Amino acid sequence: MAGTDSSIDIVLRPTPAVILCEPQLGENIGTAARAMANFGLWDLRLVRPRDGWPNERATNAASRADHVIQRVRVFETVEAAIADLSMVYATTARPRDLQKPVFGPEEAGGNLVGHIAGGGGAGLLFGRERWGLLNEEVALADAIVTLPVEAAFASLNIAQAVLILAYEWRRQSDLGTALPFGDVLADAAPREELVGLFGHLEGLLDQSGFFTAPDKRPTVINNLRTMLTRGNFSSQEIRTLRGVLSSLDRKHERPNPQRQKPQE
Repeated sequence: MAGTDSSIDIVLRPTPAVILCEPQLGENIGTAARAMANFGLWDLRLVRPRDGWPNERATNAASRADHVIQRVRVFETVEAAIADLSMVYATTARPRDLQKPVFGPEEAGGNLVGHIAGGGGAGLLFGRERWGLLNEEVALADAIVTLPVEAAFASLNIAQAVLILAYEWRRQSDLGTALPFGDVLADAAPREELVGLFGHLEGLLDQSGFFTAPDKRPTVINNLRTMLTRGNFSSQEIRTLRGVLSSLDRKHERPNPQRQKPQE
């Protein structure tokens, strides 16, 4: 399925479905929907949500991921929720006594990208907040996906797990290199302007008596020029620096209120 949500101008490309099995909290559904929207996923399926559907708390927690929330589908069984999918990965933090391939997020993301690109439907199955997926639910999947977490603290919030796998899918798709904005760095100033800054600074240092050892002046000058060259300053930055130098140079011309005695 592909289309456009005109209200927010989002193109609904073929993406993995996210199936939440018996989610207990509306907030977790909503934050999972938001995580999906962050990385372009939109097909959210719920299996027997504890508090029913629709859920106001889920909508509020989704933080404007309306195109996901509005398309939520509710199913009575996992089998029904995955019926149209030809690749299903079950996510779990616990080892299972099942003969299933086990993938990390990177390999799983690549497999999902390839499968969907070939026209197949794919989905990620997530379990309950308290105890995850049952073995009989994992048995319905083609493979297990687990994350390289700390073994002593392996359980993730549902939305966190959805976010990681949604990111990994997008990173390996053709959208993975498209950042929402680029840098706004200005071009480096022409060398003439940088040399002008050198002269301005060095003249003020001569004037202030900074170079107390004349024989060391060339070395200090070279070090200063090296530092300033490494800055890769723009023309605006050089104008700002020269303005600072000029202000310091005129400081003695301005009255110092702290030195002025009050009139008696």
